[in-house]
Parts: sequence; C-alpha cells; structure tokens
Amino acid sequence: MDPVARFGALVGRGEPDLDVGALAIAAGAHPGLDPDRWLAELDRLAALVPAGSGLPGLLETLFEVEGFRGNTEDYYDPRNSLLPHVLRRRTGIPITLAIVAIEVGRRVGVELDGIGMPGHFLVRDRGSGVHVDVFSGGRTLDDTECEQLFRATTGATPGSVPFHRELLPRVSHRQILIRMLENLRGVYARRRRPADLEWVLRMRLTVPGPAETAVPLLTELADALGAQARWPEAARLLRKAAEDTDAPLDAAQRDTLRDRARSHLANLN
Repeated sequence: MDPVARFGALVGRGEPDLDVGALAIAAGAHPGLDPDRWLAELDRLAALVPAGSGLPGLLETLFEVEGFRGNTEDYYDPRNSLLPHVLRRRTGIPITLAIVAIEVGRRVGVELDGIGMPGHFLVRDRGSGVHVDVFSGGRTLDDTECEQLFRATTGATPGSVPFHRELLPRVSHRQILIRMLENLRGVYARRRRPADLEWVLRMRLTVPGPAETAVPLLTELADALGAQARWPEAARLLRKAAEDTDAPLDAAQRDTLRDRARSHLANLN
C-alpha cells in the first residue's frame, strides 16, 4: 500500500498503535521499509530488560546499556524524527526517544504515557507518576525539576506563567504522530526539500481537522508541488478542495484556494 494511504488507514480507525504508526511515517521517507525488522528490534530491546525490574530497569537498559541519547549535535536532522534511524543510530529528539521508551516499556509491563509539556516532550510512569526526560539520558524528574525544565526551555518566568499540572498533559498516540509529522514538516521546509515535504503534508492531511488547519496545509502542499515544477497538479489540488461541497470551508477560504490555484497556473505562461 502507498505509505500515505497506509498511514491514513491507521489513523482513521481509532487510536493507532504507536510503534506501527511511527513506522508508517518512516515509510514516507523510505517506501520499501520493512516494519517487521524494526518491530523485532523493539522486541529485542524489551528482552534485555531484567524481569520485574520496572521503570529503573527499563531506563538502565535503554540509556545506560544500549546508549540511547538525545541528538544535541544536530537536533534538526530529519533522521531524528524517523524511528528506524533512531533505533539504528541510538539518537533522536524527545518525541522519538519517548516512543522507544513507551513501546519497549509496553512490552515489559511498564506503562508510560507521552507528556506534551510546552517546550519539551516527556514520558510519565502511570504507576508512580514519575516523569522522565528521555532526551537527557532517561533522567527522572520530580515536580520541581519539571518546572525548572519548563522554564529553561520556554523562557517563561514564574511571574508570567504559573506552573501547574495542566502543563504536563497526557497526549494520545494520534497526537504524538501528528506532532512527529509537524516536526518533519518544519525540518523539510527549512531544508528546502519539497519532495519530502510533499509526503509529510499528504500524511498530515489524512488526519481530520478544522478548516483553519486544512487550508494552510493544502496551500503549503501546493507550494511543495510548485517547487517541483508541478504547477498544474498544484492548481488541480487547490481547485478540487475549493469545489468540495462536503468540506467545512467558508466562501473566503474557497476564494483563497481558487486564487492560489490561478497563481500556480500563471507559472506556465
């Protein structure tokens, strides 16, 4: 199945499996990807965790024995957002390292949740409530240390933003996968890689969302097509969206899409 269609099928039927969803994203960059190879690697890592060792054993195995770490040298390397590369290179960004911890933990009975703290992604042990900074070698954090990390990464002062538990929200698997795509979206846009940006945006558009989200995604996708000199395709994409009577778009949004379609066709003159 086409990687975009496969991803859309996964996110369209309830809460997706996190490991399978992350590998479906990676298939966008590597269409011949064998997900079973990397699922087996997660199984292998789980087999290394001493039986009954709980969260401490999981963290020791991943971060001390296996050497997973945050990529501080090249944080915006797109490989940091692609699970097979993270498993192979043992480096990643907070959200992909969190996926490794969550999925290996699930296999050994340690239930971890992804935590979307502003500025930095963490995981939380459901049993103890302990937070873990997977980007910093699996360091466990108490509430004071969470606040310190929040302020260090966001620059928010106690006077401007009081710290409270609502700043440590559990996020769903679907939200984690969307956040991964948004990371790749930013990376590929900055690196001017329109072909890669195209598949990311196509995947992102398979996730239902409000019109105020869909219109910028569609126009950015059309621009990515235009950057590949595929202007007629870009115009067709925008016109089709503008004429879709089932789409929750207002008249101004439809006019915006039609205007952008005409601007792409103008490149053919």
